[in-house]
Amino acid sequence: MQVRVYYEDTDAAGIVYHANYLKFFERARTEFLRDNGFSVSEMAAEGHVFPVIRMEIDLTAPARHDDLLTILTVPVRVGGSSFTLRQQVKHSGNGRILVEALVTLACVSPTLKAKRIPGEVRNILENFLESTA
Repeated sequence: MQVRVYYEDTDAAGIVYHANYLKFFERARTEFLRDNGFSVSEMAAEGHVFPVIRMEIDLTAPARHDDLLTILTVPVRVGGSSFTLRQQVKHSGNGRILVEALVTLACVSPTLKAKRIPGEVRNILENFLESTA
């Protein structure tokens, strides 16, 4: 997914404010699922919600106002009721990795009770794991 950095995304120094990477990652996760045939809102209506339960982030270089960024999302682990994605923010011009995160999501019911990842979602995630192994 590509994102253009707007003025509203930056701090007083003209670089992306660190918390805004969380928004970029959230959008990219939603688009990753959509690109693979899943709607977050439809899954929620069916009783499957995917909150973030853990996140590790390394910010290695700044993105600046008007930069075009590419956000990559790749599954790296699939468990019974959770999965982990590696997400990277790359500068679209030079390909440099600016930010990298490991994000773990749980599958829960609307009442926040853990449940197994739906089979169709699990298959997509596992297919990515196999193709990158």
